[in-house]
Amino acid sequence: MRRFALVLVSGVVAFAVLAGGCSRKAMKLPPERQLTFDTRVNHDLDNNDNFSPDSKWLVYDTRNPNGIAVTRSIQKVNVETGEIVTLYSPADTNQYGPGVGAASYHPFEPEVVFIHGPLHPSKRLSYQFWRRTGAMIDERQPGKIFWLDARDVTPPFTPGALRGGTHRHEWSGDGNWIGFTYNDQIMKRLGDRLGKDLNLRTIGVAKAGHPVRVDHDAAGENRDGLWFSVLVVKVVPDPAPGSDEISRASGDSWVGEHGFRKPDGTLQCARGFIGKVRDARGEPVDEVFVVDIPEDIETPSPEGPLEGTETTFPTPPLGCKQRRLTHTAETRFPGCRGNVRSAPDGSRLSYLARDSLGVWQVFLISPNGGTPEQLTHGRVNVQSEARWDPTGRWVAFARNNAVVVASVRRDDSFGKTRVLTDPALGTPSNLVWSRDGKLIAFNRDVDGVQQIFVVPFDGKL
Repeated sequence: MRRFALVLVSGVVAFAVLAGGCSRKAMKLPPERQLTFDTRVNHDLDNNDNFSPDSKWLVYDTRNPNGIAVTRSIQKVNVETGEIVTLYSPADTNQYGPGVGAASYHPFEPEVVFIHGPLHPSKRLSYQFWRRTGAMIDERQPGKIFWLDARDVTPPFTPGALRGGTHRHEWSGDGNWIGFTYNDQIMKRLGDRLGKDLNLRTIGVAKAGHPVRVDHDAAGENRDGLWFSVLVVKVVPDPAPGSDEISRASGDSWVGEHGFRKPDGTLQCARGFIGKVRDARGEPVDEVFVVDIPEDIETPSPEGPLEGTETTFPTPPLGCKQRRLTHTAETRFPGCRGNVRSAPDGSRLSYLARDSLGVWQVFLISPNGGTPEQLTHGRVNVQSEARWDPTGRWVAFARNNAVVVASVRRDDSFGKTRVLTDPALGTPSNLVWSRDGKLIAFNRDVDGVQQIFVVPFDGKL
């Protein structure tokens, strides 16, 4: 059993790992700081883009163990002073919702996007995965809320509107797109009637500049949206064994700040994600995929309408192409996990998979395909997804209950790591880099409450 001896040297935590009376040389660590202290609510970063464009604030939600349905506010905390500001709190709240959470900042504007459940929640109209919308606030217009994706759950459905719930909204580097995961209410209801699971998570995108208007139903579920929204990944309830068909798509993010470079030199807009296939024996396996997204998302494909039908999912637009990048299904340790994250230039994607000993490590792969490259070689599992810094030279992740940074530079430093936080203080989660690359923020459980911490990084191993 390991024992930790802690000392505080000039405000810097140092530690020694003690085992059998022997000690390892104490390591000097950067001075991490706790930003939030309220024990009444959690302060959940939720693996999003939480730093404001000027890197001075972190946005988060105040969910409790009962989940987002009863979350009452979106807040931000100043990384220097610890000042907390409530950005949004819904007026009509009860045990059924509306629920707000999973907030992200715009890359260069003072705008925040987050999940929002039904405006007037009730037992019949409660917060659900398939009943939530992307909401936006502009800090220059306090008190106002804007709806990202239009919602239309009454036939005939509307192109550019969705019939379900969006989640984990993420702006593209140019601010013109937002990606999200999605659950479809129409297919959920159909599956309930048929006794079949059709509540399949998939991925969509919304594009600025084309507001969508819908008919307003008596129940109040339908609403207009400011952006044109479509699904971009096809899911099926029963993938053919050994095929590239998938029953679930999640863990998605943009490939590059402005796409990735294809072999012919052109830039391609895309999202990387984890897709659930079935191996040759019919067992589910998670693999890394990428979906290429056309500039024009308003043209339907021959496979079906963008808005879907009463018995089919909304269909990805013409030009969407999903591609499988990993093939771990027939290896000794099949499966990938974590959110698929991209280098800023789109050249490499990071994900988690197991090495030859069964240890979860960070791997890298090109969005064009090819052989995966193992970045980390630790003896214990990597505990979180890898997050790329703004320069594309470093990734941060959690391992051995500490925040660790690894070099991804194409030189002798590739794969070398530096530990930034004390493992004895608790497991970090929801890591995110500041926009200037000088801070890493993360959550840590303190006496049963999620609090926010930051630790500096000076760009050195």
